[in-house]
Amino acid sequence: MTELRNVEADLARFRVRVLVASILVVVAFLLLATRLVYLQVVRHEELNEQAESNRIAIVPVVPNRGLILDRNGIVLATNYSAYTLEIMPARLARSLDRTIEDLSQVIDIQPREKRRFRKLLEESKSVDSLPIRTRLTDEEVARFAAQSYRFPGVDIKARLFRSYPWGELASHVVGYIGRVNQAEKKAMEDWEEEDQANYRGTEYIGKLGVEQAFEKQLHGITGVEQVETSAGGRAVRSLANRPGTPGNTVVLSIDIKLQKLIEDMYGERRGALVALDPQTGQVLAFVSKPTFDPNLFVDGIDVENWQMLNESIDKPLLNRALRGTYPPGSTYKPFMAMAALQTGKRSASHVIHDGGSWSFGGHVFRSHGDHGLGAVDMHTSIVKSSNVYYYTLANELGVDTMHDFMKPLGFGQLTGIDLQGELRGVLPSQAWKRGYFKRPEHQKWYAGETISLGIGQGYNSFTMLQLAQATATLANNGVKHKPHVVVAVQEPITHKAVPVPRAAPVDLGFKPEHVAIVRKAMVGVTQQGTSARAFTGAGYLSGGKTGTAQAVGIGAKEKYNASKMEEHQRDHALYIAFAPADDPKIALAVIVENAGFGAAHAAPIARRVFDYWLMGQYPNEEDLAAVRQGKAAAPIGKPRNAAEVPWPPDAGAAAATTNVIATPAAGTDAAAAAAAIRRVGTAAP
Repeated sequence: MTELRNVEADLARFRVRVLVASILVVVAFLLLATRLVYLQVVRHEELNEQAESNRIAIVPVVPNRGLILDRNGIVLATNYSAYTLEIMPARLARSLDRTIEDLSQVIDIQPREKRRFRKLLEESKSVDSLPIRTRLTDEEVARFAAQSYRFPGVDIKARLFRSYPWGELASHVVGYIGRVNQAEKKAMEDWEEEDQANYRGTEYIGKLGVEQAFEKQLHGITGVEQVETSAGGRAVRSLANRPGTPGNTVVLSIDIKLQKLIEDMYGERRGALVALDPQTGQVLAFVSKPTFDPNLFVDGIDVENWQMLNESIDKPLLNRALRGTYPPGSTYKPFMAMAALQTGKRSASHVIHDGGSWSFGGHVFRSHGDHGLGAVDMHTSIVKSSNVYYYTLANELGVDTMHDFMKPLGFGQLTGIDLQGELRGVLPSQAWKRGYFKRPEHQKWYAGETISLGIGQGYNSFTMLQLAQATATLANNGVKHKPHVVVAVQEPITHKAVPVPRAAPVDLGFKPEHVAIVRKAMVGVTQQGTSARAFTGAGYLSGGKTGTAQAVGIGAKEKYNASKMEEHQRDHALYIAFAPADDPKIALAVIVENAGFGAAHAAPIARRVFDYWLMGQYPNEEDLAAVRQGKAAAPIGKPRNAAEVPWPPDAGAAAATTNVIATPAAGTDAAAAAAAIRRVGTAAP
């Protein structure tokens, strides 16, 4: 009986347990069913979108960057595609050092490339993918692909690279591109939303020259690609694609053959030259020497090359034409003469006695090694470059009158050229000195400070761009044009070249008879004056003015002796000029740093520029070498026909170096741009 009750009790407990278990199972299934309904019905659309986003990645498609061409359609900047080995530090399974070490066993990675990668990593902490090797060969790509499973977080990508086929040639005006840094990313935050969206995925941006100034025109419109990805984040296939629109082609007014001619003439010497069309303001040549190879910056410059460029005493990264400021020396005298005529302070027939020096306030101002020119009128003062004439004229005009006359010509002012980074220089005045110096005793203007301004010394400090613009304005009868290097932007689809809008010219109101007096005297400089030797036998008539400017000051009782001075302390050689004299088509300003007399070292360069531009003549190799060495003789050797000079020079080497075709074939964007730009009247002679 007792056993029966125990069995019944056990059965009762078992039934309770089964019931509880059944209830728990039912509740669990109800919860699962409820959750299933919630996920599948209530949150269906939301979760479906998340699933699709995990499976599909929206990738920006960076467009092809636009070309940069010279006025004749020669390609100065282009693109080529290549494979690059990239590391995504956030996705590495092993340490970065170990990954790089193992990668080096598969693909050759040089120490400088490792250092460059480290530098990029420091500067671009928010970037997911960074290149450690670029321009991989097909063999290297295949070798990595076979072992890619060993390297999670490392991938090979096909990228477009910028290429500058002519290397150092015209690098300061063309510029270069480089990786977007943190400061630039922060600046982009202030851009319009449309521009910010257009730069998603963009890793490179213009850093200098035209590449920087016309960045948005060259960049193009970013496209979008929908990519199906695996669980590991690797692309599986493309689902949809809206390709990017290539950037516009930018056409320059620069003649690259003229640019090369000038750079060749400088050789290893330092200096700058700006040549303008006085009737339009187009920049025909924009030279700064020494120069640099912009291709070094495309992948991120390595430490060794950066130190070489940045620490060089010759400062190859300095754009001397745009940012180098110099005293103009005697090239200032024609403008001083115009100031005298326009203000009525002196007539052209006014004569002074040049005894070789002039005393003022107990200080002796020297002239031509203390030998005088005797009786000097305005014409002779320019032709023979009388210092005494302009010492006395400066004293009569006064610093503020000189300032007020020179300012509209552009001295000490920003020209507004379509390049960034231009320096203003210094056009002194009493107000300028009060604002420049902090100590009251330094703020007062002393009359003796005015005297040296008349011969382009003292506080005067201008760029070659300003001096070239002022010369072009004088050559153009007092009508000033804003200088510009870009003449048109060509659309990538229609190939239509649209001229870049320009500001209206400004008439400074010079009296024609005054302009004629000064220009006639400048023509005399090339016929009987200081640059006559350099222009012997020229097939045209030109006007010019030589100049020699101090790089360092010397004492009143000291005499200049170049042989006893360090090379970087010697005088600068300058020359301004225009041609042909009756209807100028070209005007220029040139400086050869620490070279000495402008007649010997700067005027011969101007002669060859005019020979090319006006006569279609290119100097022979011997004459080029003579100018390069500062030993130019006159008359010059028999010139070559510019059309017969091989162009591009050493095209095979250029193409091999940059992996691009050196010159555009007929029917390409470059050829179309050349034809289009000629239609707007900018063809070179």
